[in-house]
Amino acid sequence: MNKKDLGLLILILAVGTVVAILNPRFLLPVNLANTSNLVGLFGLSAIGQAFVIITGGIELSVGSVIALIGVLFIDLVATEGVPWPIAFVLMVILGVLIGLAHGLLITKLKLQPFIVTLCGLLVYRGVARFYTQDATVGFSFGQTFPALNWLTVGQTFGVPHSFIVMLIVAIIMWVVLHRSVFGRYLFAVGKNEEAARFSGIRTDRIIIRAYIICQVLTVISAIYFAMYTQSISPASQGNFYELYAIAAAVLGGFSLRGGEGSIVGVVLGVVLLQELQNLVNLLGIPSSLNFAVMGGVILIGVTVDQQWGRFRLRRAGEAARVVAP
Repeated sequence: MNKKDLGLLILILAVGTVVAILNPRFLLPVNLANTSNLVGLFGLSAIGQAFVIITGGIELSVGSVIALIGVLFIDLVATEGVPWPIAFVLMVILGVLIGLAHGLLITKLKLQPFIVTLCGLLVYRGVARFYTQDATVGFSFGQTFPALNWLTVGQTFGVPHSFIVMLIVAIIMWVVLHRSVFGRYLFAVGKNEEAARFSGIRTDRIIIRAYIICQVLTVISAIYFAMYTQSISPASQGNFYELYAIAAAVLGGFSLRGGEGSIVGVVLGVVLLQELQNLVNLLGIPSSLNFAVMGGVILIGVTVDQQWGRFRLRRAGEAARVVAP
């Protein structure tokens, strides 16, 4: 755990202590379970977003993909009678194709990630609404899928399975990012793509894989969200969820310039965001301020990141002048 992660952990504990003092219901098992469930749901997509941000890119279509995958998955399972494991595999394949398309547009056609993923945000939302004719989709009364429900909305010893799955994914992604050649290449591409290319790294492939990872994790998150809500309105499901993912990554130390960050940090960032959301609810603050809190968190995170980057550059310059004869 680096200094940024440790500082974020201390902030989480401090905020949690204050909230618990102001409202003891914060520590109730049911509240902790609900908060953990939301951490798991949002954490999956945030980890995926982090892989894109570390390359210096951004993925704005997360919320729309969550809506599209959600309506498709529920329709296949509840209406078409497709076995849920097959439906899950089909959704993952669709996520791979979406990530591949974004990666190719960015690397081969040299389009800006912001433009590509913004268009994706609009296209996938539109497709989801057209597919359902703007109608809400959900499970029929009495329709049950015991195994699927247990895996997605069940609990073990009071711990939501969404949170457990997020932790498993985080451990795997930590190994991928911090203990693999691919991870080192990701950092290199984010630091300086041109230098990475000249050093022999196939930067296009690295960036494409980052977008595929992001979309696959978003698909898993979308299925968990679909099972959590049990019904989906394609016009509103997943709205602004990309902001949660971006904010969590930025809070976790992932620089929007690329080349920095840790998986532990992004998980802690998700925990802090959900803790703040819980604070808003428990203290009776109007829920309409949720997005104001989110915007403030993103602004503070980016500001701190910028100032930290300038401070490090200044210190490096001072050190170079001291060493120089």
